[in-house]
Amino acid sequence: METLSPPRTCRHVTIRVTTHRQTEFVDLTEQLARHVQTSAIRVGMLTVQTRHTTTAVVVNEHEPLLLADFEALLERMAPQRLAYWHDELALRSGVPADEPRNAHAHCRALVLPSSAVVTVADGQLQLGRWQRIFLVEFDGPRERELAVLTMGEVAL
Repeated sequence: METLSPPRTCRHVTIRVTTHRQTEFVDLTEQLARHVQTSAIRVGMLTVQTRHTTTAVVVNEHEPLLLADFEALLERMAPQRLAYWHDELALRSGVPADEPRNAHAHCRALVLPSSAVVTVADGQLQLGRWQRIFLVEFDGPRERELAVLTMGEVAL
């Protein structure tokens, strides 16, 4: 007797996020959990990727003092007040007049991931007790886009 494999699906959406501060941790967890629920995926994965070079996607704890520590760490790693070659607009070609001086944001994004993959099981994101999924803004406030892909086996 032939066994049938469960149906599979793949769904891509774009999420738009408005950030409000220069550096900000935007918790996407609930929005992504709803996306998984509406996708009907029972077992699979969710991938979330930023479409910007001055943002990151991370999984960590949503505790206000810890987030303040993260911001302070990022400022120590790549201070906004330092001089950066990228910000010397006169030395670059083809740069629009309104180009932001944001080298610090690019440097911060370099050390953090641009995407995260989270397992889906029983139709739920498989995050640990304290884990949350964040878009990390380094050059805000701005409008941002994230590509979200869910794929896996669909409930019968």
